[in-house]
Amino acid sequence: MNNPYQNYFANQIQTASPEQVLVMLYDGAIRFLRQARQALENGDRVGKLKKISRTVAILTELSNSLDFEKGGEIAENLDGLYAYMVRELTRPNAEDEFKAMEVSENILLELRGAWAEAIEKNRSKEEQSPAAAYGDSSDAEPPRKSMNAAV
Repeated sequence: MNNPYQNYFANQIQTASPEQVLVMLYDGAIRFLRQARQALENGDRVGKLKKISRTVAILTELSNSLDFEKGGEIAENLDGLYAYMVRELTRPNAEDEFKAMEVSENILLELRGAWAEAIEKNRSKEEQSPAAAYGDSSDAEPPRKSMNAAV
């Protein structure tokens, strides 16, 4: 039997722009970090590890999607941030696991906010262009299917 939530989520991803998928990935990483912290507070080490593992998988995907040619220094800086978070979240016997999760969550919240703002500004510019006002998209680029995070 299909889970309606999974079907809905799969549809959301399939119909989302690459930029929207990027924001969704940040949302997922933030959600899993919060769940990991809650599991740790409840003494559920296995649950914490599962949620950290999912967060790390998202961070790895974000890193792998970077386009260093187009993104240049910004892509390099993002890659460094993703690597830092993975390192902090996976350190064995981390002295302060809560601190590592909090710092990583704050970084992700900042990045998510910046991307969401950039996407909204770009959308506003597109809506204000004369071609968009008349529905003329003859010179518009086709939507990309890859999720390369170039700036």
